[in-house]
Amino acid sequence: MQRQDAGNKLKSFIQSGSLLSVLIIVNVGVWVLSLFFPLVDFLYSNPKGMAKEGWLNWLALSSEWERLLLRPWTLLTYMFLHDGFWHILFNMLMLYFGGTMFCRFLGARRFGWVYFLSGIFGALLYLLVYNLFPVGRYNSSLLLGASAAVLGVFVAVAVYVPDETVQLWAIVRSFPVKMKHLAIAFVVLDLMMIPLSNSGGHIAHLGGALFGWLYVLVSSKAKSASRRKRASRWFSRSAKRASQAGPSAYQKGRSRPLTDDEYNRRRAVSQKEIDAILDKISKSGYDNLTLEEKEKLFKFK
Repeated sequence: MQRQDAGNKLKSFIQSGSLLSVLIIVNVGVWVLSLFFPLVDFLYSNPKGMAKEGWLNWLALSSEWERLLLRPWTLLTYMFLHDGFWHILFNMLMLYFGGTMFCRFLGARRFGWVYFLSGIFGALLYLLVYNLFPVGRYNSSLLLGASAAVLGVFVAVAVYVPDETVQLWAIVRSFPVKMKHLAIAFVVLDLMMIPLSNSGGHIAHLGGALFGWLYVLVSSKAKSASRRKRASRWFSRSAKRASQAGPSAYQKGRSRPLTDDEYNRRRAVSQKEIDAILDKISKSGYDNLTLEEKEKLFKFK
C-alpha cells in the first residue's frame, strides 16, 4: 500500500508540470543521455572518453575567462551536467526537498528566479576566485552540477523559516533538525572541503548559498517596508473616518474628546502593534496569527 501511495505521489509530481518537476526531469534526462558516451566512442572508434570530453568542453563552465567569452551559455548549461550516479541522486533529492519547501513558504513564482540566479552567482564566485587567486594560475578546472542552485534554494528557505523543523534520517531512525542548523552545516562543510577535493564545486556552492541568503534578506526588508507603508495608509484612512464620525469614534466611555497628544499617543501604540503583526506575517505567514492579531489587522484595513 505504501509503495502504491509513493508511486501515485511520484506520478502526480511528474505530471504536475511545475518548474520543479521539469528541472528534475531534465537533469535526470541529461544524465541518462551521458551514459551512452561509451557507446558513441565505440561506434565511431573514438579514443575512450572522447565523447564525454567533447560534451564537457561545450557545456561545462571553464575557470578560464577566455573560454567563457567564447561559450557564454555555459553559465547556465553547467547546472544540468552531473558526474556519476551519487552526484545526480543527492542533487535531485536536495532539489525536491528544498524546492518543495521553497514553493510552500516563498511561492512557486519566485522559485525559478532564485534557482537560476543562485547557480549563476555560484558560477561567478567560482570564476572570481580562480582568476583572482594564484590557485587559478596553476589549476584550470571545469564546473558542473546543480549544487550551487540547489543550495541557494535551500539556504533561502532556511533564512526565511529558520526554526522550521525537518526529520533527518540516520540509518535506522530519524531525528528533528531545524532548517537553520542544517543550512549552517552544509555551508561549514563546503568551507572545510575547499582545500581537500572538488574545490571549484565547493566554492560555487558557497556562491549559491550567499545569493539565497541575500535574496531573502533584501526581499524581506522590502516587503516589511511595503507593509508598513500600507499600514500607515490604513491608519490615515481610519483616522479620517474616525474624525468624520465625531467624538464618539475617538472615545469609549469618555465625557470629552481626545486631545491631540492623547490621540497621537494612541496612534503610535497602534502603529507599533500593527508593525509587529506585519513582521510576524513576513516571518511565519498570516495563518500563524492569533485571532486577536487578525482582528486588530482587520480593523485597520
